[in-house]
Amino acid sequence: MRVTVSLFRSLLMVAASCMTLGGCFVALGGAALGTAIVATDRRSMGIQLEDAQIEHRINDAFDAHFARESVHIDVTSYNQKVLLAGQVPQEKDRADAEAMAASSQGVRQVVNELTIGSMSGLASRTEDTATAGKVRSALLEAPGLPNGAVKVSCTDGTIYLFGRVGSAEADIAQRSASHVAGVKRVVALFDLLTDAELAQLQRETQAPAAAPAVPGTEAR
Repeated sequence: MRVTVSLFRSLLMVAASCMTLGGCFVALGGAALGTAIVATDRRSMGIQLEDAQIEHRINDAFDAHFARESVHIDVTSYNQKVLLAGQVPQEKDRADAEAMAASSQGVRQVVNELTIGSMSGLASRTEDTATAGKVRSALLEAPGLPNGAVKVSCTDGTIYLFGRVGSAEADIAQRSASHVAGVKRVVALFDLLTDAELAQLQRETQAPAAAPAVPGTEAR
């Protein structure tokens, strides 16, 4: 599914409305199943949409290239940085997956965390989902870490942290995640902001968002 101009504008209007109300999300269907536009996310709405499309394109490419059930690859894109995590049978598959992701439209960087070995089972993946949920809860309770600043994924007990954060925020997130039961390793994939960039971002976040105009009520 391609995001048409009209759909994109509609999503922007709805998301802007959410921001004025204080933190909701816009669920996307089709190509971005399971993805949402989150008002508290520090990525722009356009980049959130782009990340969803990147994940969709790469997953489609993997489905076409690899035999069904021959690999287990979790694809996560944040700010156009793509993480590949999971298991593949041989080194060639690992290299192929990285090359395919790197050549996908919109990708600026690929982090290849794929391991060579047998596929993880349902029990392991279910445990990863639960562990990621516990880490998200811990981050919500962490003082000094704004809601929505950090995105979490988990594969084989390894927690991956994404976000546009300052150095102090990065330290808080890493410490909080490392103390959660079930976490084997924490990998920080942050885009670190300078103090000036973080201050500007905080000013923009605190400024009240303008409500979108209702069609037909524009000034004449």
